[in-house]
Amino acid sequence: MGGSIRKDMSTKVTHLIANVCGGDKYQYAVTFKLPVMNLQWVHHSWDRRHDLDFNATSEKVVSEHKLKPFHGARVCFVGFPPEEEKHMTEVLLCNGGEVTSIDDISCTHVVVDESTVADRLEGPAKAWVVKAEWFWTSVQKEISLGEKEYLFDDYVDQVLSPGGRRDSQVAGGTATPSSASRRKRKRLHDTIQSLAMSTASPSLHKRRSSVSDAGLLSVSGSFLDCTTSPNSKELLDGALEPQPVETPRKALTQRHQVFLELLQTETNYVDILHTIMTMFKKHLEEMPEEEALLNNTELNLIFGKLPLIYETHVKMLDEFRWTSVHWNEERTIGNIIVKYSTELLRAYPPFINYFEEMKEVLQQCDQNKPRFHAFLKACQTRLECGRQSLQELMIRPVQRLGSISLLLNDILKHTQKTNPDHAALEQALAALREVMTHINEDKRKAEGQVTLFNIFKDIDNCPPDIVSSHRSFVTRAEVLQISQSEGLASKGNNLVLFLFSDQLEVCKKKSKAYTLKSPSTVGGSLQSKPPPKPFKHVRLIPLNTIKRVIDVTEAEGCHKVFSLVCRNNEDLKERLHSFAMVDEDSDKVAFLKTLTRTMANNACTADAEKFMAYIDAHQLDIDTSEVSNNGSLSKAFAKFATTRFKVSRAFSFNKTPSKLKRAVSSMMSPFGSSTALTPASQLAQMKLASYSNINELGNTEDETLPMPAAPMSVQPTRKVNSASLGTNAIKRC
Repeated sequence: MGGSIRKDMSTKVTHLIANVCGGDKYQYAVTFKLPVMNLQWVHHSWDRRHDLDFNATSEKVVSEHKLKPFHGARVCFVGFPPEEEKHMTEVLLCNGGEVTSIDDISCTHVVVDESTVADRLEGPAKAWVVKAEWFWTSVQKEISLGEKEYLFDDYVDQVLSPGGRRDSQVAGGTATPSSASRRKRKRLHDTIQSLAMSTASPSLHKRRSSVSDAGLLSVSGSFLDCTTSPNSKELLDGALEPQPVETPRKALTQRHQVFLELLQTETNYVDILHTIMTMFKKHLEEMPEEEALLNNTELNLIFGKLPLIYETHVKMLDEFRWTSVHWNEERTIGNIIVKYSTELLRAYPPFINYFEEMKEVLQQCDQNKPRFHAFLKACQTRLECGRQSLQELMIRPVQRLGSISLLLNDILKHTQKTNPDHAALEQALAALREVMTHINEDKRKAEGQVTLFNIFKDIDNCPPDIVSSHRSFVTRAEVLQISQSEGLASKGNNLVLFLFSDQLEVCKKKSKAYTLKSPSTVGGSLQSKPPPKPFKHVRLIPLNTIKRVIDVTEAEGCHKVFSLVCRNNEDLKERLHSFAMVDEDSDKVAFLKTLTRTMANNACTADAEKFMAYIDAHQLDIDTSEVSNNGSLSKAFAKFATTRFKVSRAFSFNKTPSKLKRAVSSMMSPFGSSTALTPASQLAQMKLASYSNINELGNTEDETLPMPAAPMSVQPTRKVNSASLGTNAIKRC
């Protein structure tokens, strides 16, 4: 096929074909980024040798036949929790490895959780004993990394010693267990002694980490005791501040002790931020494009709002350290917080307001991108992370302002009123409260905008201007329309009312089930298309056009019914829309009070009761038989209760019994002239009952007056639906 074979690795070699990971040739290929291929690559290329369009060295073919990072490796996991070991086993199998036990003489790697295993392991002589970081980093980079960089601590001296190289262990050239144990006990003794002398905190770190790293631990007892990285401190004016001479705790005042606790927690917090900024953010951003784990959008959503917080706290920590070095009881700690309160106000709200969205993006990337998941796992094993996941580290800014406030309160308790710092601390606490209040308000607004946008996405043909920065969502109600109102859906339709701060969105609830008549199906099978939106836009009613909210008195067979009287500048008459709440758990009174209160706020008035009216059902000509046990609307209620709001067009009143249909004369307004007129002029003067003046409802003083009727000569002969507002209770004043 035109290729050539070389016995040894050289500059002329372009591909390495291997049947096992590891070895000098493998590491050479990894170092110089040569593709390491499996045997199937050759067989596949031979099978397609007559295909003129086939290229064995194309990027697609090479990626399909690369040797998996653990191909030929037999791995044993030691010290991991059962769930973590199960997860690592699944990852190992997906990457070409096999699981075995530590007693297997063919075991090639022993992966150890160094946080739980502190003793030397007696495994196969030729097996590499490595930390979990080696495993996860190999998965991330899709190659088997060199083991010497990730050896378990007790084996470092053995591998680096002339007679203890892993390649020559067959002859038994290893250090004796007793010498390794003596060195370990000595280092552990020195570490414990240094910890006992520390005055930062009496608590010890809970992590049983490798001995060589233990001396670098901070012992503050805080959330994360990681102060090993000097780079975060070098950012403070490029050099470390001189540290104060340790003073016995008994000689410190209570005010000074609490301040030192504030300094220690601030130091740990800045170290956490530094770890996120360097180990995660900077590393991910600097990856070559072909090796990138996240795209720029994902990086910005996860880390974009963190740098300003980090920069602010670095400067605050610098001033705290200066105060600690030059400490006296007259030092004003509160002025430091007041000085940076504006920057805190600018830095924290964007991060906290969209923290949930950031966390969701992080979780999705972790679940859907195996290499990014391996990167997070590898970082989690490092000392700087304190075995905390990135998600756990990212929650620290959410908690920091509250913890600072508590420490400042403690300092204030131990500060005399004559001390100049007393007033400064009160100002600092007030500034922090303002920042947290601003954060909560912005968070509420941000959540409201997200809710508004989600509602917009769920409504088919929704007006785009419903999403506005000055508009907020208030509540919703699911109702059944019981009036034949112009401008809304048909009588008996299931509707959803979305109440906003200035408008009422009326939607029709769609059926969730597909049918063979649905345009989304062809030949009885569903097409691959996005799921339909659950609601369909009917009408957007401004709250200033709702003139009155009518609470219909509860009666037998008439429950949770209310009406809205609407009239805008273009309407000549009022429109009456009547609804019934169909959810048994819904509270009609609470919804109506919320509606009238929102209307009052929109009209800039304090009196919400003026928008409410209480009327009996018969005054609005709502026939209680329609919601009785034998009525079709009652069947709709029962259907709704069974299927949870799933009302179809089967409830159209075109299919209702004829006994529920009224004569057309009941739809005619009683205000037409009874004098002899031509049929055309009589029809011109006729008005539908739903357009009658609402102010005339309820006047029953002249019930004995004869009811005007439309001439029979002009009454239509076609049957129509009954009106929602009849003439029984309508009289002219």
